[in-house]
Amino acid sequence: MNHALIALWAPLAPSPLLWIVLTLGAYALARLLQRLGREAAFINPVLVAIVVMGVILIATRTPYKDYLEGAQFINFLLGPTTVALAVPLARNFHQVRTTLRGVSLALIGGSIASIVGGVGLVWILGGSRDVALSMAPKGVTTPIAMAVSQQIGGIPALTAAFAIIAGIIAAIVGRRLLSRLNIEDGREHGFAAGVAGSGVAAAQVTSLGSLAAAFAALGIALNGVLTALIAPIIIRLWQ
Repeated sequence: MNHALIALWAPLAPSPLLWIVLTLGAYALARLLQRLGREAAFINPVLVAIVVMGVILIATRTPYKDYLEGAQFINFLLGPTTVALAVPLARNFHQVRTTLRGVSLALIGGSIASIVGGVGLVWILGGSRDVALSMAPKGVTTPIAMAVSQQIGGIPALTAAFAIIAGIIAAIVGRRLLSRLNIEDGREHGFAAGVAGSGVAAAQVTSLGSLAAAFAALGIALNGVLTALIAPIIIRLWQ
């Protein structure tokens, strides 16, 4: 059965359109499941889509490299999508300007906690130096995280995986945790999502409105810049 599936799949696998359609279809299925589950946080569309595509790649014995080459257009859209978050930020800039002091303190605390917490977790669990360095920039958006990882001596591919996992965890846990702490302000939810979980978590808070999306975009941008600046310093002090 498996050999027959692979034989049927082989002529289709080189087509980029196939991988784009499958990836978008997996995400659409995940969104449908989330709506049916009444927007349950644990039914995260990114996580579900990853699992679905992972099963497909394993079942068809398709190397990840081949999949990435076919779906590279979706990978390319990551940059423009992140930049597009500047639209709600620009529309709500007056709200951002009035909270700069609180935003600055939250940003510094969140960025340092993410770096130190990531390295400390690997160290406590007995992980290697390379894994610890790869874990340090996990809180920022994937392209920046990979660049910072390379700068401090980590493994960019491993950092990309950590960044995605961190984003999924933040998306699943973040809103529920803040609500239990009686924090309901969309600005706080948005900024926390942007700092802790970059684009993956930010996508979850856009349903709270454009103000939450604006602060999520602010968190992504500022945390990326600050992490790129302070991660090498913290790692140098740690070493």
